Amino acid sequence: MVTVKDIYDYINTFAPYSSQCEWDNCGILIGDKDKKVKRIGFVLDLTDESLCDAVSKSVDLVITHHPVIFKAQKSFLKGNIAFEAAMKGITVLSAHTCFDCAEGGVNDVLCNILGIRNAVGVPSDSCSVPMARIGTVDEISSEQFAEFVSKKLKTVCRVADCGNIIRKVAVCGGAGADFIDDAVKMGADAYVTGDMDHHDFLHAVDAGITVVAAGHYETENPSLAALKEKICADFSEIEGILLKQCNPVKYVG
Repeated sequence: MVTVKDIYDYINTFAPYSSQCEWDNCGILIGDKDKKVKRIGFVLDLTDESLCDAVSKSVDLVITHHPVIFKAQKSFLKGNIAFEAAMKGITVLSAHTCFDCAEGGVNDVLCNILGIRNAVGVPSDSCSVPMARIGTVDEISSEQFAEFVSKKLKTVCRVADCGNIIRKVAVCGGAGADFIDDAVKMGADAYVTGDMDHHDFLHAVDAGITVVAAGHYETENPSLAALKEKICADFSEIEGILLKQCNPVKYVG
């Protein structure tokens, strides 16, 4: 019988927890490492919606991307999602920046969706293992590229358009603004990430790189299906389920 610890150890072979950023909190965060596992739920965030779905589908283990316990907490009271999961007997394992960096992880999945070829890691002083990726695409205008990203990720993008021709593209799902300069050093014509603030856009324009902010949820959520397929392929007795989670961001207007 497969246990939570078996799944934890397996993830450690391709997304080593030691590769997580120092501020991160990956691993088994709630529950029992020796619990027997027949059914795993995969979801970006553990929310009330996804927890209810996990309970209704008799899930033993939930694997999230974003850690269910992230910032320091001094209490776990009724209504707190971690408390509620524990009370319902749900064990939660989170694979965050270790899976961002991993081969076949968040950023490789994003490259595949966007048709980025020959992708390699982007070295950075911000993390010990390259997280962002860079590769090539067929030559395209910056405006057409932004429209392409929007279509592929089924979202509305915010774009700082430098009007350049796009041949090399760097990506980092989620909050990847810290890697703009690293992408520029690698010769990227465009950079796709999830979140970008006003000053990041200004900095990118000054650096001469087109940036596309396609949404945190939109750039990371597709990787959960890939993680499910990988784990279920190696543990044939395990049933994997993509749990329900609505994008918390709504676009109005």
